[in-house]
Amino acid sequence: MDPASLKGQRGLTMGYPPFLDTIKAHMKSGLISRENSVLVVVDYQDKLMPHIHGRDAILRKAALLLHTAGVLGIPVIATEQYPRGLGSTIAEISGLIPGFSPVEKTCFSCMGEPEFVRRFEALGRKQAVIIGVETHVCVAQTALDLAGRDISSFVAADACGSRREQDYTLGLRRMEGGGVIVSGAEGVVFEWLRHAGTEEFKKVSGLVKAEG
Repeated sequence: MDPASLKGQRGLTMGYPPFLDTIKAHMKSGLISRENSVLVVVDYQDKLMPHIHGRDAILRKAALLLHTAGVLGIPVIATEQYPRGLGSTIAEISGLIPGFSPVEKTCFSCMGEPEFVRRFEALGRKQAVIIGVETHVCVAQTALDLAGRDISSFVAADACGSRREQDYTLGLRRMEGGGVIVSGAEGVVFEWLRHAGTEEFKKVSGLVKAEG
C-alpha cells in the first residue's frame, strides 16, 4: 500500500502512521556491504566492562566482528567515553584494532563528538555496524543519530551490553522503533562475506566455528 493513500483515514491526523517510516528505513537499508560500511566500536572500557551483563559472551562476538573486519579490510572507528573516569579500552578489544587510536568523547552519542564525525564522514560510507556498551545509552544514541543522518544503522545485539538486562532490552526496542536494524554478529559477518568458497570465507568461517 502506498503510504500516501493512508492520509485522511480516521485517526491519522498527521498523515501516514509513524511506523511506516521505520518500515521504509528497513527496506532502504538492504544487506550490509563490506564496501560501504564502517564498524563502530563504542566504549568497551576498563571500568565499565566488569559490570556489563553477559560480558564474556559479548566480547567473543565483538572479537569475531573485529577479526572479520580485519580480514575484509572494513574500517573501524573506536570510541572511549570520558577515559579519565572510565578508563581505557580493554586489551581484548584494543589489541584487535590495528593502529588503535580511539576517539575520546564526553557526549553519549558518538555523533556529538566532532572528531568522530570527521573520521566517519572522511570514509564516505553510508552504513554503520555498531557494537559496544552501554546498549541503552551510548550505543542507542549513536545508532539513532546516524540513522537520523540518513546512514543505514545496524546494531549487532549480541556484541552489545548494559549493566542491567532490562536496560539492554529497552535499548534495543528504542533503536528498532527509530529505524535501526538489529542483527547479530554472525549475521553481519555473512552479509559482509556474501559468498562461500573464497579464501576470505575460509578464514572467517574458521573464526565462526572457533567462536562456537
